[in-house]
Amino acid sequence: MSVERILIVGLGSIGKRHLRLARELLPNVDIRVLRHQAANLPSDLNSNYFFNTEEALLFKPQVVVISNPASFHIPTAQAFAEIGAHLLIEKPLSVSKKGISELLKTCRQHKSILLVGYNLRFLKSLQQYRNLLLNEKIIGKVLSVRCEIGQYLPSWRPDSDYRQSVSAQQKLGGGALLELSHELDYLRWIFGEVDWVKAVLSKQSNLDIDVEDSAHIILGFTTTNDNDQQLIGTVNLDFIRHDTVRLCTAIGEKSSLRWDGLTGKVTLYDLNKHEWFEVFGYSHQRDDSYIAEWLHFIECINFSKIPLITGEDGLSVLEIIEAARLSSTSGSKVNLSKTTTNSKVVQ
Repeated sequence: MSVERILIVGLGSIGKRHLRLARELLPNVDIRVLRHQAANLPSDLNSNYFFNTEEALLFKPQVVVISNPASFHIPTAQAFAEIGAHLLIEKPLSVSKKGISELLKTCRQHKSILLVGYNLRFLKSLQQYRNLLLNEKIIGKVLSVRCEIGQYLPSWRPDSDYRQSVSAQQKLGGGALLELSHELDYLRWIFGEVDWVKAVLSKQSNLDIDVEDSAHIILGFTTTNDNDQQLIGTVNLDFIRHDTVRLCTAIGEKSSLRWDGLTGKVTLYDLNKHEWFEVFGYSHQRDDSYIAEWLHFIECINFSKIPLITGEDGLSVLEIIEAARLSSTSGSKVNLSKTTTNSKVVQ
């Protein structure tokens, strides 16, 4: 398929990134923007923008990037799925499971590609971390997983008011759990499906936000070890940490392996020297994973390939998120049902 028309929906920081990269990677394609505000439009857009969905549908885009706030993802995506457009939907897929089954059904009917933008999966360091664990089994059987990400919300985008960001507002799909759900996605990708969730969500800081700034989660994976013991992982997500961190440590029967998402280094613990040493390193540039994501997306469209992160993957992350919310409210462990999309509280 020759892509001739692309639409970018939403022109926040991530929308601007997608617009810039699409122009660089596909310079001969007609790229336009759907935005519901006329203010602060880039001067180089000229008249290549729409202010309502009906106008944008008449453009008949073949590829649509959904990068507006998560609370609007599904109705926007559904409108373009119904005309057969291929969709790259920014993470998270939505703020709830409502409407997702219909969207996935529509995409299947039209044979449309739907890629969810959990772009960390395209980082070379994370791919190698997964390979070392699953294929090379460098630490043997994984016994436990510790994962954390923290960054002070006002420092994310110092040139803008954090209080006006999507991250800070419940109505737009903000909060640590949704905004930092990359971790939940890649943990599933590496360690398998989640069986149950126990979580505490809270607002610990004085930040002027109406969402949780901290999420402390325990995950029980369906994976078991040779003694039939379930693999347990812990995940800590927050908006309050001044010393920015993104780490995942897998503790195995032979040693421990750690991924540092900030440095791009994978390190192994040396049992003899009692110290960590680097087994892989790749200094990521900020655009690297997004460029790889775009190239993968176009390849999937051209060759009808199944994308690395499907709509079903995005839905599975939302099921974990909803279970975490339910657990935090009930104070109980929540089982993810294997036969329905409803989670069950374990008293």
